[in-house]
Amino acid sequence: MNDGVLVIGAGGHAKVIVGALRAAGRKIAGLLDDRAEYHGTTVLGARVLGGSALLELHDGPAVLGIGSNAVRARLAGQHPDVAWDVVVHPTAWVDPSVVLGPGTVVFAGAVIQPDTRLGRHCIVNTGASIDHDSVLGNCVHVAPGARLAGGVTLEDGVFMGIGSAAIPGVSVGAWSTVGAGGAVVSDLPANVIAVGVPARPIKQLDSGWQEG
Repeated sequence: MNDGVLVIGAGGHAKVIVGALRAAGRKIAGLLDDRAEYHGTTVLGARVLGGSALLELHDGPAVLGIGSNAVRARLAGQHPDVAWDVVVHPTAWVDPSVVLGPGTVVFAGAVIQPDTRLGRHCIVNTGASIDHDSVLGNCVHVAPGARLAGGVTLEDGVFMGIGSAAIPGVSVGAWSTVGAGGAVVSDLPANVIAVGVPARPIKQLDSGWQEG
């Protein structure tokens, strides 16, 4: 099990990671998922070996194939000694000056421009773009087709929905969600759901990780 990258999760997000690994010519050790009905099945030919407890037996690289920011944060905290891998699809363009934190994944057609910094376990999804000098915290998810202009800050746990956008220099507070198609034109606080053009908070969330 130590030969290749181990993917944690066996759902749709894990499938895209398996596809990215294969496109990059990388070997896959298998997948882990705590849902027993997945055990023994395959995802794009990679076998689901068992539950996440087997992660402790794996000495090689691993990546969290789970879309929920909160679940990724929780699992990463439970396994601090894992050698979390960085996965970049070969059709993505990432400037050499960009910093990608451990566990971060960048999918097909994404673009990340110079001097941008991403924390741990981020997702830059299909066709998303992040312009120069932006800063993303840990466990951020930039959904397919989302657009961040230069100098944008997304704090820990932010979710930018499909087709959303942020103008230059704005910030989004920790664990906030910007709905699909929303446009961030001024700073948003932590722990809110914001929608619309311009994006305005419609719901206050409890502080901390927001699962689901």
